[in-house]
Amino acid sequence: MQLRTEALLIVFSSVTFASTVNIQASNTQVTVGAPVHFSASTDFPDGSTVRYRYRARRAGGEFETIRDFGPQTDLDWTTIDRDGTYQIEVAAQNLDTGETTFALANIALGALIQNGKETVTPTSNALVFIFSSPACKAGGRMRVSFHTDGGATTNTPFKNCTPAHPLNFYLAGMLAQTLYHAHSTLQAADGTTTDGAPIDYTSGSLPSNLKFTQYTVSTPAPASASQPILLHSPLSAATTATDLNGNVLWYYPGSISSLTRPEAGVIFGFLQDPSQDPAHQYLRAFDLAGVTLKETNAERVTSQLHAMGFQGITAFHHEVRAIPGGRVMALGATEQILTDVQGPGAIDVLSDMIVVLDSDLNVVWAWDAIQWLDPKRLATLNETCTNAGGGCPPIYLAQKANDWLHGNALEYVSDGNILYSSRHQDWVIKISFDGGNGDGLILWKLGKGGDFTYADGDPYPWFSHQHDPALLPGAGTRMTVFDNGNVRAAADSSAHSRGQVLLLDETNMTASLALNMDMGAYSYALGSAHRLEDGGFHFELGIISGTTNAQSVEVDRKGSIVYQLNSPSPEYRTFRLDDLYSSVY
Repeated sequence: MQLRTEALLIVFSSVTFASTVNIQASNTQVTVGAPVHFSASTDFPDGSTVRYRYRARRAGGEFETIRDFGPQTDLDWTTIDRDGTYQIEVAAQNLDTGETTFALANIALGALIQNGKETVTPTSNALVFIFSSPACKAGGRMRVSFHTDGGATTNTPFKNCTPAHPLNFYLAGMLAQTLYHAHSTLQAADGTTTDGAPIDYTSGSLPSNLKFTQYTVSTPAPASASQPILLHSPLSAATTATDLNGNVLWYYPGSISSLTRPEAGVIFGFLQDPSQDPAHQYLRAFDLAGVTLKETNAERVTSQLHAMGFQGITAFHHEVRAIPGGRVMALGATEQILTDVQGPGAIDVLSDMIVVLDSDLNVVWAWDAIQWLDPKRLATLNETCTNAGGGCPPIYLAQKANDWLHGNALEYVSDGNILYSSRHQDWVIKISFDGGNGDGLILWKLGKGGDFTYADGDPYPWFSHQHDPALLPGAGTRMTVFDNGNVRAAADSSAHSRGQVLLLDETNMTASLALNMDMGAYSYALGSAHRLEDGGFHFELGIISGTTNAQSVEVDRKGSIVYQLNSPSPEYRTFRLDDLYSSVY
């Protein structure tokens, strides 16, 4: 990749551009955290296919890509990183001629503190505020705590002091229209701490233009419940976080098909539109205020995949998440016509591509499932896709396609490899990634017909059409998974979905069940599974058969349900968190 980057820079320095791009900013002087709207236009000939990239840098720093080359001409951007001068670069590329032209805008972000005093400032998100504190001595660090009268305290992560710039913190995870008290805690280099004076502020009202799910609790959480935040990804309502009583504490104001993962204050997701081409199928990371941090699209990623010798992708689906090294790992959809492979004649077949992007959204690693898995092994329940939805990515080559794999989860495992869940093969597959140096070799397949045998006497221990498998850190190899149970339900209409914890012996290739929890209902699609801090487990039934309802459930170590929250509409995933600055445990 480095050789290709150097070659690109040489070309850039030697080309004389015949066309120009202009960039306009809604304001060139604002305060930290205030969104600025940028728009671009070119004098490329009418009818040209133009793609735009936006990058940003602090004065004297390196550019970072915010939105890679795509059809959108505008960008809303800001930062709370620090005050000062920033440059926004737009690049416009004419795909018909290969010509690329550039323009810059300078933006001054002023400090929010007033007369050297700490301050709390609202953002465009009614439930997110910015706490600003004057610069502090190098070697120290600071965090902010906020709470209601008599309520639990939420702490932001610490930030290192900078002697030349104030520190800014997002305050997020608050009830609407509620009085809060916030104060800073400064920890000096010698370990001594000093609390600032409390600042009172009142959160805003939920926006009327968004639809919010009305949750109900059927089993209240125990008083000792850990991780009191539930992050929701509903299919037909606003992406939100709630408390365990279902009260909204945070929302995403933008448009997104599904939230995929929270990663320490950054939210990942994807946006699909079956009426649009791959350039309009997006991967996105955004902060707690809803500001886009990183975004790319399937067309842009495809151009890089082609340069690496891979086929392209048509969309992103089901999984986008951060992995070590500032990288992003995502599932992409592929589509091809196979002849006499999945049946007689030509058949449109959907498959999966795992792509890994570096911090600047360059593709650095890819795994094409059709190169590693047998396409003659059909989906276990012969599922197909149209553009009517149903968890399918957009299809372009036919009216109907075989939904061969339907990958729905990825995990970066502690040994540096990748766990990939193929719902329609009923397999969880471990892939050689080796931190980025792996060759993609399949290390094992877990599930019926895979490489493991069960040591248990359960008549049907295997999961099927599963969601959200994850290997747990610590001694031994344990895996949480939500067993939707579609194959069991096809044979037995009374079958229920299960929350499972598996013990895996990767040396002897055996599996056993540490937990096999009957969830009391059948969720034929969607779902979540992960461990909680207190040793219990969180499971989500994403859509319960015969209804549009979803349930988020906490199970204790003994397999008893100790908490249950109900949703009247389907939810792709839910997560239990300590706060909105945390990742899943």
